[in-house]
Amino acid sequence: MMATIIGIDLGTTNSEVAVVEDGQPRIITDKAGNKMLPSVVGMGLDNEILVGEAALNQYALYPERTIKSIKRSMGFAQKVEMAGEAYSPQEISAIILRRLKEIAEADLQQSLSQAVVTVPAYFNDAQRQATRDAGEIAGLDVVRIINEPTAAALSYEAAAKQGKRILIYDLGGGTFDVSVVEMQGGVVEVLASHGDNHLGGDDFDQRIMEFIREELVYRYGIQLSQLKNARQVEAKLLRAAVAAKEKLSSQPFACIEAEYLTMWKDAPFNLSLEISRDEYEVMITSYIDKTLDAVHRAMKDSGLSPAALDEILLVGGSTRTPLVSWRLKEALGIEPRCEVDPDFCVATGAAIQAAMIAGEKVSSVLVDITLYTFGTSIYGDLDGIPYAHQYVPIIRKNTPIPAKKSEVFFTIEDNQKTVDIKIYQGEDPDALKNSLIGEFTVEGLSKSQAPSPIVMTLDLDLDGILHVVATEKKTGLAKSVEIKNAAIRMESGVFESAQKRVAGLFGTEKAYESNSGIPGDIQILLKKADELGETACDEDREVLERLSKEISEKLIRSEPGDLQVLIVQLTDIVEFLKY
Repeated sequence: MMATIIGIDLGTTNSEVAVVEDGQPRIITDKAGNKMLPSVVGMGLDNEILVGEAALNQYALYPERTIKSIKRSMGFAQKVEMAGEAYSPQEISAIILRRLKEIAEADLQQSLSQAVVTVPAYFNDAQRQATRDAGEIAGLDVVRIINEPTAAALSYEAAAKQGKRILIYDLGGGTFDVSVVEMQGGVVEVLASHGDNHLGGDDFDQRIMEFIREELVYRYGIQLSQLKNARQVEAKLLRAAVAAKEKLSSQPFACIEAEYLTMWKDAPFNLSLEISRDEYEVMITSYIDKTLDAVHRAMKDSGLSPAALDEILLVGGSTRTPLVSWRLKEALGIEPRCEVDPDFCVATGAAIQAAMIAGEKVSSVLVDITLYTFGTSIYGDLDGIPYAHQYVPIIRKNTPIPAKKSEVFFTIEDNQKTVDIKIYQGEDPDALKNSLIGEFTVEGLSKSQAPSPIVMTLDLDLDGILHVVATEKKTGLAKSVEIKNAAIRMESGVFESAQKRVAGLFGTEKAYESNSGIPGDIQILLKKADELGETACDEDREVLERLSKEISEKLIRSEPGDLQVLIVQLTDIVEFLKY
């Protein structure tokens, strides 16, 4: 029997880990019973690593020591700063993956080294490779990378026995994907996909933040940028904005509340703003319009009319916004359904794929597609005019993967010694308007009269990684390359250093947490509250002591109850008293 392979949904806002047991997928919970791990990483004041809820708690106090929404930076070369230190996106993602690995190992009581990890369908090759790198840094062999809508389809198919054509609308915290899939006889086939890697719930949050900033200026004359603790205030307001957004999913009105926000006119300023669902939906309409443009593009690519669809499946927490369902029904004439939990179906689908790879008996067979066209450039013509960068597609968008295609090209000079090969990703007939993802040179060609044939083969694997081989037909001389974006692919020395760095951070965390039954981030908060209590007025000191006592007692007795509410209240007053 093969080793257990876990499935991971590495999300922008939250991440989950799942496993298949006795043929059924299960979301793995941490010791506190939480199924979701906030995708937040922080560095505590004592330089211990904080992951998940602990880092999220710290964010309002020390945003400069905390990183959120790192998924949006995957595949890019720039680093992020946390507590004065620079980290690559792969390292931050690796910390989240490492925590998920530990949660799964504690639950399953076994060591784990392999995982299937999901990515947005519209992630390009560089972003997928960065995700694989993050897994390796975390100590995981990423045996397969699959698209999030495809994973959701696998979860859905596990419960749906009859054949269906389904549109999967996946709106998460930072990315959006839409896929049209066909399920028949245990086979899940992706017909078409489209999406936007920078559109999601984070953008909705920022629209509410804009509303708050405008109201603060209009009602109170407060300019956030002019406050000395502006960054902390922004972090608090963002937390309040997210809470209001979540309430508006089920309520017509919500109150944006933040206590002890700052000092204003020699008095503590407490914010309380009401926002209606109608106001909120107006704010995000342009984003929903963009998602519907992608929906229509995917439908066109699939060759299906709306009448040919059986169902619409919603995936991702942001789909709980009522406007999403209403606009989809208006556009396609079908009421969206939530056959599986939109927060967890991607992780359970990843677990199903993991079980398939591990040789376990499951009902689904996955047939995925490529979201991009891959090709090369030649000396040809563009619009009837000779042009040195004509784009020639080799593997076309929406081709089922794995895919392997070959095309023959020819030298243009007699006794040509070298051929420069450039590989592009895109749809434009002008290669220079597409994305250059790799290049190499075939040297030492035989002396031959032009045109001498050169056979180029593109091989796209199940992880979306592209392998290219160029071969001189006359001699068999070949040069190959695996396309990985050099701007984000780590050199071996840097990669090993990142592995040691992340492992070292977790070693620090374990030693710190073993000191008491109280998590490190809350210890810092309680310590800060105690220090501030020494100089606070009697009224504030009483509030600090009461909240600190209640939090400590709940942790010692393992009675979570309204613990998170108490932590937020204490964080607010501590942050206020600091200034």
